[in-house]
Amino acid sequence: MNLTNYYWYFKSAIPERVCDDIIKYGNAQREQIALTGGQTKKLEELEKKAKPKKPKKKRKVSEATAHLSDDYLDSLDPASKLEQDELNDLRKKRDSNIAWLNDRWIYKEVQPYVHQANASAGWNFNWDFSESCQFTKYKLNQFYDWHCDSWEQPYNNPDNPNTHGKIRKLSVTCSLSDPKDYKGGELEFQFRNQDDPTLTRECLEILPRGSIVVFPSFVWHRVKPVTEGTRYSLVIWSLGYPFR
Repeated sequence: MNLTNYYWYFKSAIPERVCDDIIKYGNAQREQIALTGGQTKKLEELEKKAKPKKPKKKRKVSEATAHLSDDYLDSLDPASKLEQDELNDLRKKRDSNIAWLNDRWIYKEVQPYVHQANASAGWNFNWDFSESCQFTKYKLNQFYDWHCDSWEQPYNNPDNPNTHGKIRKLSVTCSLSDPKDYKGGELEFQFRNQDDPTLTRECLEILPRGSIVVFPSFVWHRVKPVTEGTRYSLVIWSLGYPFR
């Protein structure tokens, strides 16, 4: 898909007070080692093989892990279910810590900018649901190498009409940290359908605290290693039915 705008930004859109609130709230949640799509699918397979237990009322979790039992999620860090070589492979691709947030007050701060970017950038993608917010913490030497947020196939969750049959269409990342509090951790984009697919662009617009960047979920991007301090961010994916 050829695009005129590969991302759209809003500098210092989220007030510093709200950034502080999200960081405080995110740090109070159960922290996990961040996984990639491949490791998440591995956990799905393990869960299917697990012995069935008496069902409990599901708490709000990421749509990517909503089908995993609460007992399973609460018993350990999901990454510890991976074999050592798989964990080593994961750390070559991604090394960060996350928590999942679902509170409406957070969506109310961010979603209006997703709608505005979708129109202003000329994408006009049809979407109708946002997944759980991923609160991400990048500490010293942590990073996330080149990837895109879209998956190969639509979600297959027949019991969840909010996600079933849909794909990630728009990604949004919000910078929660003051740039003086960390070094490194640059957000970079790679526009692979251009004449030079190796050309990268550092997203300087994300640096001011509270800034928001919205981009199609199929656009490749990375977060370079943090060399000092801690970088906090918030990521949300908005879903819709596949492109026609």
